[in-house]
Amino acid sequence: MTMKGLLKDKARIIASAFCSLAFIMGIIYSGRAKATLKVDHDDLAVIDTIPVFRFFPAPDSTISVLPFINDSLCVIKDPEKSMSAFIDELIDLFNGKDTVVNVVHLGDSHIQAGFLSGRIMRLLHNSFGNAGRGWIAPFKLSKVNEPNDYFISSNIKEWISGRCVQPNPKCPWGIGGIGIQTEAKDVNFNLIIAPNNGAGYSFNKVLLYRDNGALPMIPKYDERDSVAELSWGRQSFEEIAIDTFVTKSLIDTFAIRSANVIMDSASIKKSNLYYGFMLMNGNPGLLYHSIGVNGAKFVDYTSHEYVRRLSLLKPSLIIISLGTNESYGRNFSISAFEEQVDAFIRIIREEIPGVSLLITTPAESFKRTYQNKKRIYVRNENITKVADVISSYAEKNGIACWDLFTVSGGNNSCHKWYNAKMFGRDRIHFSIAGYEEQGALLYKALMRACTGSEQETAALGDMKQEKEQQDVE
Repeated sequence: MTMKGLLKDKARIIASAFCSLAFIMGIIYSGRAKATLKVDHDDLAVIDTIPVFRFFPAPDSTISVLPFINDSLCVIKDPEKSMSAFIDELIDLFNGKDTVVNVVHLGDSHIQAGFLSGRIMRLLHNSFGNAGRGWIAPFKLSKVNEPNDYFISSNIKEWISGRCVQPNPKCPWGIGGIGIQTEAKDVNFNLIIAPNNGAGYSFNKVLLYRDNGALPMIPKYDERDSVAELSWGRQSFEEIAIDTFVTKSLIDTFAIRSANVIMDSASIKKSNLYYGFMLMNGNPGLLYHSIGVNGAKFVDYTSHEYVRRLSLLKPSLIIISLGTNESYGRNFSISAFEEQVDAFIRIIREEIPGVSLLITTPAESFKRTYQNKKRIYVRNENITKVADVISSYAEKNGIACWDLFTVSGGNNSCHKWYNAKMFGRDRIHFSIAGYEEQGALLYKALMRACTGSEQETAALGDMKQEKEQQDVE
């Protein structure tokens, strides 16, 4: 055998050893990263390509603190591999590709709070790269709760606000499901990353999303020296304009004001309408856009106009976490709810073709009722129906589904979550710890999908369910 052949065999043995090690430790090979092994021996240069193994995030390193969680069922059911394009993008990020991947997590108050989505956002950023905080909306300026990792303040104290859940909103709403409007000509915004809760989300690029007729923005006087680039975007698409600010370095606070002082008076509109911001840091990785509105249902987002606006975020994956509010309706109908889910999904597929979809079921919660004039809490039985509709619809239509209802314990699990102090006072919303637990579980399911281990885990889960059913019988 020639020296070249011996060196090639040696390389294969090394690669084989890494394969064995990866198998033993439960670490995957992405199948994409390659490296060149170059060995110089006298005048002979041998170049051979062998796989490079990296320590991919191990799904089972995320362990639930709750003993009643169905870990073997914590998988994304996607028999048609509809999320494969998104998973490929994640693996490319892990292997060092210089790109940004956008994820939109759309939901209701469970998402608006920012604890569930914030948890999975940070876990994904740790694994695949932090490209920035992503979408933020002026919730507090519209008099509702805001995630605790950022602040948006303004000199205008009384805004006219509109939200997607309102039958007759006082002003139009945009990508984040809300809009704020004022007739004042002098407007400013202060963007602040919370020192503790927002650690790691400094930014050097800000996008302001506003109505085409609203005043554009410029840096406040004391911010001018920090700005390297400013552009006012005229986006004819859905009447949205985007102002772009690029700073010379990473910052945690940024102040902007309306540009009325340098605008032609004839071009100044009477009313200024703003939708939200996007914060980026210029690094490759994920942008995780969390969009939730208190009280939101599927029908509140179901319009071609809204989904076209959502497409401006260029999502590779849209996670849909809705259904809780429908379950509290007085006349909940399984058939009507399925039609609502279908109407929304059809619009997404039409307006954002090729985007990966992941639909989740809600965890079980309580509802308030009265017995002998005394207020009591009982499990909301409609949550089971909502979860069944979502999971069956996803299966019939080739959509990936994460069944949080089953993962979190299924029927009567709300009592276990309550006893574990994972609920808020109203027993509909969860505690911070409860939401963070759910976010970690979703991350775990995504990692299992990335590694391919979800098939084996799902099989174990099916065996567990069959055994439990046999025990009942």
